Amino acid sequence: MLKPQPIVILMADDDEDDILLTQKALQKGKLLNTLYSVKDGEELLDYLLLRGDFTDPTSAPRPGIILLDLNMPKKDGREALREIKAHADLQDIPIVVFTTSKAEEDIYRSYKLGVNSFITKPVTFENMIEVMRALGKYWFEIVTLPAENKRGTHADALSNENSPH
Repeated sequence: MLKPQPIVILMADDDEDDILLTQKALQKGKLLNTLYSVKDGEELLDYLLLRGDFTDPTSAPRPGIILLDLNMPKKDGREALREIKAHADLQDIPIVVFTTSKAEEDIYRSYKLGVNSFITKPVTFENMIEVMRALGKYWFEIVTLPAENKRGTHADALSNENSPH
């Protein structure tokens, strides 16, 4: 089996404690992935599209996977998920809903919108470590993800369409 390569994880969650616990659980689970975080759906889209505070691709690298909370201020996870899956340059990024919700409607709607997995956040730190280990094993060792492609923007796509072939 190939040695897993570190992958950039982007976590969209407005709860700083959850972000910190996730970071600690990744470390405790000995996962070498880098965790970046944003606090709402608007920041998530800005990060992914290199807008606003995230115009530098070196400080906002394309994620290999997104951990998405559904209940966030400004733009919630459902709206962000819908926009990401509708965007040609972003739709191939795997998204795992990582939320406190256990509502059947949230689960159903998330899968309908194109989420790759739905995980209810564990209550204890020990369970969080186990979830991160399982997530790491599945997404970073078992699954083959698309190769990191060059980040394109809508403007890039338009200029490519208008260039002579």
